[in-house]
Amino acid sequence: MSATQGDLASLSRYIFRAPRWYASVGFALLVAAVAGVGAFDAGYVLEDAWQGVFFIGVPTVVASLLTTPVDRRLGGQLTYNRSSLLALTCEGVVVAVMAAAGAATVLFEGLDQGFVFDALIVALASVFALRLLVVLAISGTSVVVAAIPASVQTAAAAVLVFIYSGTMQYLYVGGGPLVETFIDITMTRAAEAPPELGAIVAVDFVLLGLLCLLYGVAVWAFVRFIDRPWERSLGVSMLDFLRGFVGHLAEGTDELEDFFEQIGEEAVVPVTVLAFRRRDHTEKARFVLPMIHPGPMGEIGGGNLPKRVAETADGLGFPPHATAGHDFNLVTQRELESVIETAESAYDDIEYGETATPPVRSQVGDAKVFGQAFGDDLLLTATYAPGFADDIMYAVGLSAAAEARSSGFDDVLLADAHNSNDGLSDVEDLGHVYPGSERSFDLMAAAREAATELDETTQRPIRLGTAWDPTEWEPREGVGPLGVRVAVFEIGDRTAAYVLVDGNNMEPGLRDRIIAAIEGVDDAEVLTTDNHVVNTVEAENQVGSSISQDELVALIADLVAEARADCEPVEAGMATERAAVTVFGNDRTETLASHANAVVSMGGALAGAVIVAAMAISLVIFFLT
Repeated sequence: MSATQGDLASLSRYIFRAPRWYASVGFALLVAAVAGVGAFDAGYVLEDAWQGVFFIGVPTVVASLLTTPVDRRLGGQLTYNRSSLLALTCEGVVVAVMAAAGAATVLFEGLDQGFVFDALIVALASVFALRLLVVLAISGTSVVVAAIPASVQTAAAAVLVFIYSGTMQYLYVGGGPLVETFIDITMTRAAEAPPELGAIVAVDFVLLGLLCLLYGVAVWAFVRFIDRPWERSLGVSMLDFLRGFVGHLAEGTDELEDFFEQIGEEAVVPVTVLAFRRRDHTEKARFVLPMIHPGPMGEIGGGNLPKRVAETADGLGFPPHATAGHDFNLVTQRELESVIETAESAYDDIEYGETATPPVRSQVGDAKVFGQAFGDDLLLTATYAPGFADDIMYAVGLSAAAEARSSGFDDVLLADAHNSNDGLSDVEDLGHVYPGSERSFDLMAAAREAATELDETTQRPIRLGTAWDPTEWEPREGVGPLGVRVAVFEIGDRTAAYVLVDGNNMEPGLRDRIIAAIEGVDDAEVLTTDNHVVNTVEAENQVGSSISQDELVALIADLVAEARADCEPVEAGMATERAAVTVFGNDRTETLASHANAVVSMGGALAGAVIVAAMAISLVIFFLT
């Protein structure tokens, strides 16, 4: 993950799941009652609270209950939870503006009740603008259509004020008995209303309409301006991304996948399966390595790829991290089905053998390759520990595997151990192993050296033992649902252990501590799955950053001992098939992250400029009227 992508992922800390609609409505009524006590002076606290609930809370309740059906009737996607939270937020805007205006009248002698109601007009227009922006973002309708559900709260408040302020009498131009009766009723209502509402006149509603139009145009201009780069470079709308991003984290929807599917590209990726079976042909363990990246986050796309892949194994499933970066994120969870079907096809084609080599380790520069041969196939793992490294790019992995095959081997399962990184703290060097870098050539040379040595090593019968602990740690603590899995191979008098932790990379130095603590084996390697379910609300959540490293080391030592005791004769075989999937594509991830971060960094300043301009025009309108 690059610094740009990390900045994007870290924005998720500001997203929260919308509360139930009735909770938002209940809190809105409470706020309205408290505001009524401060705003009105009927002589009784309960009467003041009731007037607050009526004049402030009722428009909020109306907006909470009506916005969703109106929006959906027009093709939108607002839920009741979202519309209620939006209505509550807008009520807070009104209360805050009115409180500030009331305080201003106390501090400055030249201001009177008319200033307070001018502030109310601005507040109601601002509520319309805020709701219009949110409805545009969530529902994806045109600005004209979005203006209809966006106006519900402002319109409800205006209707109440229109009736109870007595303004209706200014529109009376004659009529029959029914009209006169209606006017009498509204005048009676006005007499029962707080006397402060008497300062409102008909022209105030004209001003409200003008300001709503002005602010609506400002919102439209703001959205069009920040949306232009997205449309030019990605061919999609920024609002589509925002809607999906918020929907996934706040509501658990799959709208973000729909957006990713629009920008995705077709790709063909190898899926390699290394299976082990007992003498009775029952499966003992299965290593599955699709050359895709388990991202971008949470359950989106291939974010939970390791778990889905591991669940397909009859024995204990091991889904290590492939040599692929975020450009090879699957766009939807549906793409996982193609990967799983391809893995099953490869598994059916496996031809088993009874021998393997002891493990070897080679090093060129910072690149270290550890692995062994199983018949004519290779299992290799790559690490740069104790140095720092993040993803090994797709082309580098393919090239390294090709170098390994040049020694005469058929299939190669090359896993990125992904076990030592300092997160996003060093923006100058994030540890990516990209084509053309010195590290990429080191890895290719190390893979070739390891394969050459393994080709010259005598193979012997295989014994395999496995152990697994799902652990009590949770994704927010950096460990996914697969917990910790261990495979121990006994080849002749040599023993090798592979430790797989379901997480996204590892704190510096932890991998070496684990290997040093393992007893009873000649060599070992520690891997992580790069499972992105641990990155829903944190861009950096590496194994060992939130949990006790001592407890993890002790757990792994116990699991290795358990796996050694479980060793039994097995047969091994490997096969590779190719899957056609839709992934993010070359540079799309970085482009997406760059645009999103630009919106955050520049959008605030632009929004401030738009607000200042709109307010300035508002003042001109007030002076002219």
